[in-house]
Amino acid sequence: MPFVSTFKFSILPAPLLSNPRLFPLTSPSNFRKFPLCPNLYSSVSSSRKTLLHSKSSEEEADVSEAEDEWMQKLPEKKKALYSHSLPCVEAWLRSLGFHQSRDDRAVWFVEKLDWHAQLSLDVTDLYIRYLKSGAGNLEKDVERRFSYALSREDIENAILGGP
Repeated sequence: MPFVSTFKFSILPAPLLSNPRLFPLTSPSNFRKFPLCPNLYSSVSSSRKTLLHSKSSEEEADVSEAEDEWMQKLPEKKKALYSHSLPCVEAWLRSLGFHQSRDDRAVWFVEKLDWHAQLSLDVTDLYIRYLKSGAGNLEKDVERRFSYALSREDIENAILGGP
């Protein structure tokens, strides 16, 4: 089954693509008809397995605007993290300097002057692992777990406090 990602797309095999009854939107001209998919069909590798897409500066501005919109929608900092929507949590993490992993969307990384960390959004808890391989004098990785029932302010203070 094909999957959709911001950076990679899985393309159906050519025999399936050639049958318009099974998949009628396979030609590049059909993609251009839909305003929600501008530049979606920018380039296809010769193996027809990977669809490549690069963001224009206009699209990057849209992402920035969307990010600002989610930051404005953040609940009060005293509210439990579970009362925040996922896009709000993601915007908040980006505002703290975290960068989302391309391999696992629930994993985030940050590099501060004194420490480096990996943050994981689990089903029930938020985990942060301060990495000994980063800046600082850690003898081993230090992991902490925070319940989503804690306030965003408390979690932020604990995370940014470092190991």
